[in-house]
Amino acid sequence: MGFDRFLPGASRPPRGAEPAGTDARDTETVRRIVAELEAMPRERARYLAAFAYVLTRAAAADLEISDVESRAIEQLVAEHGGLPEAQALLVAQMARTQSLLYGGTEDYLVTRQFKELSTDADRLALLRCCYLVGSADDEISIAESDVLQEIATELDVERDEVNAIRHEFGPKLSTIRAMLRLREGS
Repeated sequence: MGFDRFLPGASRPPRGAEPAGTDARDTETVRRIVAELEAMPRERARYLAAFAYVLTRAAAADLEISDVESRAIEQLVAEHGGLPEAQALLVAQMARTQSLLYGGTEDYLVTRQFKELSTDADRLALLRCCYLVGSADDEISIAESDVLQEIATELDVERDEVNAIRHEFGPKLSTIRAMLRLREGS
């Protein structure tokens, strides 16, 4: 696997000439990760590719993916994907690379694709996992909180379910912590 595969426009088949087994609706990000997971059923690979990418999107909300966030992503991909550690690491690293290269343009597209591939329960689990990744460094910044809300909206997670998850992670939200510090100082 050469590095040129990760460069925009490099090694892409002409439009309409996707490799066998690909879906025209797949984003470039999902196609590349699926190609690395060819041994598993295609729909499962597509699901995991999108799952890992959305987790990476949550981690990158503050423009940095820390080591602890990377480890959280790898662990969640392994747990939710039923993957061995080495394969989960590969999926997580591919998602991170794709996020760094195409983040702004792919974020919405991949999140919406995950919505199409998943059940309501899957979407709720992904959102909770995104909060776990955001809080991996013990605090969810304002930027991370904003992106988590965008992800929830794009996944069409019901408002009361989003609020329940936010409440669960309330002590990790930087805005809640700031309000508590203000109260303690009064």
